[in-house]
Amino acid sequence: MSDKTHKKKNRISCSIGGQAVLEGVMMMGKTCMATAVRDPDGQIQVEAKRLKTSPGVKKASAIPFVRGVVNMVSSLVRGTGTLMRSAAVYGEEEEAGRFEKWLAEKFKISLMSVVSTIAVCIGVALAIALFLILPNLAVSGLKAAVPSLSGSAWEYVLLGVFKLVIFFAYLGLILVLKDIRRLYMYHGAEHKTITCYESGMPLTVENVMKCSRLHPRCGTSFLFIVIAINILVISLVNWALGVASIQSGWLQFLAKLGIEIVLLPVIAGISYELLKLVAKFNGKISLIFKAPGFLIQKVFTTREPDEEMAEVAIAAFERVLEMDADPAMEETEFITSGILSQKLAETKKKFAQKGIDESDAEWIYSLTLGIKRSELASERIVTAAESKQIEGIVKERLTGRPLWYIIGDVDFFGCKIKVDERVLIPRPETEQLAEIAVKTVEDGDKVLDMCTGSGCLAIAIAKGCAGKNISVTAADVSDAALMLAKENANANSAVVHFVQTDLFENIRGRFNVIVCNPPYIRSEEISRLDREVKDFEPRIALDGGEDGLDFYRRLARDVNRYIARGGMLILEVGEDQAADVLRLFEKRDYAIVIKDMEGKDRFLKIAF
Repeated sequence: MSDKTHKKKNRISCSIGGQAVLEGVMMMGKTCMATAVRDPDGQIQVEAKRLKTSPGVKKASAIPFVRGVVNMVSSLVRGTGTLMRSAAVYGEEEEAGRFEKWLAEKFKISLMSVVSTIAVCIGVALAIALFLILPNLAVSGLKAAVPSLSGSAWEYVLLGVFKLVIFFAYLGLILVLKDIRRLYMYHGAEHKTITCYESGMPLTVENVMKCSRLHPRCGTSFLFIVIAINILVISLVNWALGVASIQSGWLQFLAKLGIEIVLLPVIAGISYELLKLVAKFNGKISLIFKAPGFLIQKVFTTREPDEEMAEVAIAAFERVLEMDADPAMEETEFITSGILSQKLAETKKKFAQKGIDESDAEWIYSLTLGIKRSELASERIVTAAESKQIEGIVKERLTGRPLWYIIGDVDFFGCKIKVDERVLIPRPETEQLAEIAVKTVEDGDKVLDMCTGSGCLAIAIAKGCAGKNISVTAADVSDAALMLAKENANANSAVVHFVQTDLFENIRGRFNVIVCNPPYIRSEEISRLDREVKDFEPRIALDGGEDGLDFYRRLARDVNRYIARGGMLILEVGEDQAADVLRLFEKRDYAIVIKDMEGKDRFLKIAF
């Protein structure tokens, strides 16, 4: 079997088409479109959207000749919007103006969507001016100088020549622009990627770079066919209607212009069907029809891309393949600058859909932007760099991982406490426990923090009682937790002695104050906890046994041997456990129950 026959047999039918955009490529499949752009940081961002088409448009898209008009209009609108979106990724950041804020507040639309609409209108107007009005004006001027041209075949020949000259002049002039030349390089990368896939080769940069940058389904070829059909159809219609017999020059000009505009959908429909027909064949005869389009692509609208551009095109193409194959695959968006209130609202919506507390979104923006949560209503711009940092946190939070593990630390009683999966995340109730302990500790006391975890309580006591000449010991059964607790003590310049022990097993001496926040969740309740707790926080720090009181029983059994005369044991307990825990500590002088900020019995002070 020859190589040529082998290539033909391995060819894959592909309906995916594309478009070059600013520093990227858009690819569109049957159900979705994906735009890949290399951002200023050199990373490839991919925005993928499902195609939302009305039933009427779907029906029209299946009708021969009508579908060409539908595709032309939708391509113009979608293409302009995609160009604007890619510009938002690569554009410069600046503060939102009053008009942009007003649009956002009053109409819930962005300035980018307004600019996109205006751009479409300008594009249509420019096309009509360049390819309809200007050629007809030029011919009218020539007829005024050479009256014998009027009504002759030469009039229509010259009209066609002017249209082609203007078309090629336009393509040549815009090549002067550096951004257009790069755009055409990405256009080449788009064609190479599609050709590589259609050839049955794996989509690697190496394979893509070996492929041709010319493609028969290119939009440039479509434009050339439109102009060619336009010349033929308009000439025949003008001749058939006897437009040349109109005596008034202006009326004749307006009649010709009107015919061109009215017949534009017909011409687009015929051109689209011809393009699809020609693209199906690869013989010598079809090559005659493809040749003009290939020539225009080679000379004007494509350039050889570099490997990084090919990588971008592959990213867009592969995302389309994945989304077409998996209807459940979620859409993605570019990470760009934007107005704070809009971005925060979008993040809150994402969190609400996943059952995540919306306050987490506020914390993410507050901490990343370095502003208070009360300032989140300000209409400031979130830069692309800030947006990228926020999006990274948001994406990880959507997996269920707790926010403070992602952030890496929490503020606790004026201290910065590092947290990760080795320890529990300190709760507001535990901060209240620290406050109670600091107020209880007296000058010269020896303090023991049992089940220290991140070390937050021990560090808060050491820092909060710095002038009282106390000693603080922190104990935990977990070596991993103690390692992190030591890091936190060093980071906060807190003098704490650490002991690895299972409760009192390795503890020596007596203490004036013992503080403990032990595991107190009932074993059967663990599976019903929020995902971020049960799947990420250490079970050893949560599980308090069948009734949640295992650790309190052990404390009650041994505490008298380790607490000094007149000493105080301070405990945090579950919201319904205070009475049961108190009954365990029969050998005591007195006990005080303290409520938390929600009015629940949360803390016990037991005197010995």
